Amino acid sequence: MGSAELLTDAFGRVREIIREVVEGLDAEALAERLDADANSIGWLVWHLTRVQDDHIADVAGREQRWTADGWFERFGLPFPPGDIGYGHSSADVAAVRASDPDLLVGYHEAVHAQTVDYLAGITDPDLDVVVDESWDPPTTLGVRLVSVVGDTMQHAGQAEFVRGILLRR
Repeated sequence: MGSAELLTDAFGRVREIIREVVEGLDAEALAERLDADANSIGWLVWHLTRVQDDHIADVAGREQRWTADGWFERFGLPFPPGDIGYGHSSADVAAVRASDPDLLVGYHEAVHAQTVDYLAGITDPDLDVVVDESWDPPTTLGVRLVSVVGDTMQHAGQAEFVRGILLRR
């Protein structure tokens, strides 16, 4: 297995979690928060998908699915198109409401497809290319991709945890 296949498998695991975590939930369950400042399943899935969309589109030199496919309009959130959820306040988290799980899954599926398409074209030497010089040390493609996998997996696990608590109530 090469690096591209390894990364594809990792992003595929996130995809599987997303499908399972929202399955059977309605809009209220997706928006429910364990306390007044906790992240909801809907916000977690939206945010991790926005991060993946933003970061993969950036390194691939492509437009984000969020704007290219009209997801921004379909979600109808009160944020600018470039918002990915980083630094959101409790009120911002509360504003992220998905009408049903299919909206979240559909957006994630579109982002996953773009991710897999991009990964199919990279080689191991590509992973050493610097993609962001604003960090010290500068960020390589490999570091960026692993960072996205880590972030999305962490938030997917948080969403699974919240689902488990909600289903026990």
